[in-house]
Amino acid sequence: MQLSTFDKKESKNIQKELIVESRKIGFDTIGFTSPTSDIKIEKDLNQFLKKNYHGEMQWLEKNSYKRSSPIRLWSEVKSVITLGVNYGPNSDPLRLLENPEIGNISVYAQGEDYHKIIKKNLKKLGTWIINKTDCQIKIFVDTAPVMEKNIAQESGIGWQGKHTNLVNREFGSWLFLGEIFTNIEFLENKKEMNHCGSCNKCIKICPTNAFDDEYKINPRKCISYLTIEHKSSIPIKYRKLMGNRIYGCDDCLAICPWNKFAKASNELKFLPMNSLDDLYLSKLSMLDDKKFREFFSRSPIKRVGRDRFVRNVMIAIGNSKSKKLVKYALKNLYDESPLVRGASVWAIKEILDGKELQKVKNRSLDWEKNMNVIYEWDTDS
Repeated sequence: MQLSTFDKKESKNIQKELIVESRKIGFDTIGFTSPTSDIKIEKDLNQFLKKNYHGEMQWLEKNSYKRSSPIRLWSEVKSVITLGVNYGPNSDPLRLLENPEIGNISVYAQGEDYHKIIKKNLKKLGTWIINKTDCQIKIFVDTAPVMEKNIAQESGIGWQGKHTNLVNREFGSWLFLGEIFTNIEFLENKKEMNHCGSCNKCIKICPTNAFDDEYKINPRKCISYLTIEHKSSIPIKYRKLMGNRIYGCDDCLAICPWNKFAKASNELKFLPMNSLDDLYLSKLSMLDDKKFREFFSRSPIKRVGRDRFVRNVMIAIGNSKSKKLVKYALKNLYDESPLVRGASVWAIKEILDGKELQKVKNRSLDWEKNMNVIYEWDTDS
């Protein structure tokens, strides 16, 4: 079918078939919107960047002009198709916070890397669209400069809650998003209304008080940012608040009342790949680079690298206050990475005291040359 003969009636019929096909491929929800620019979105993004809230996420600033409008990303786009995949957990994500000896990993990262899974399915659906319409498309999954949550709300899939994440009436806070840009027009969905009401549980539960206000987050305070995006030593004032969270944080998502309607994901690849026995801090603390890459070979966790991950594990060990776990911090006190050594110092100081601590400190400082690690010994927790 050539674009010149693609009228509104045909578009409507194709759209109905497209919705059915998307479900067959594995998407749980779908919405359509136009690529119109929103001045408020651009203004909010620029203000966010001006305050340096993006921290070390330089990619947000690099493509800010394109990010603020789909048309700036692709001038020929006529419609944006937003697709959501449910990754809902089969149990309460907050339960593991009660076990300080086990590392708590964000739900989205417990299974296989969602980027690969969703991109594969977007390509399948995109091929179907091309075969039906002879149109042009572009597909995006998270890594491109697309304001996904804003577009998803315009597409009718959900709304941005007070925690700034997308909320869906059927799937709660647990949706992965992907987009297909097309150069043909589809009928737009109605924008989803905000259904948060007076609830602010997500704001109250945040361990680090990362929300400056409702709908406004300072990522530099957020545990997800600190454990994933932050490349250097984690600021001391946030360490004790991290608890056993070693990759991401689900508190504001998990507490949302709309999750009472959520269902566990049907996608087997999103289920946890590792048992709780694999997530003991004692085991994770001993991962060298090779074992780390092997252990998380199919996981999005691998992108942070071994040193940052073990840094997080060391902080969790310190928060455990466990004499049983301190030996793993002592071993990492002589790790090749100063990032790991510095976090190990903090963990040891949280568990040991008196002459025992002084003995460890003296032995470490006898050979330690890195000023950041030395600073860890000399500063208060």
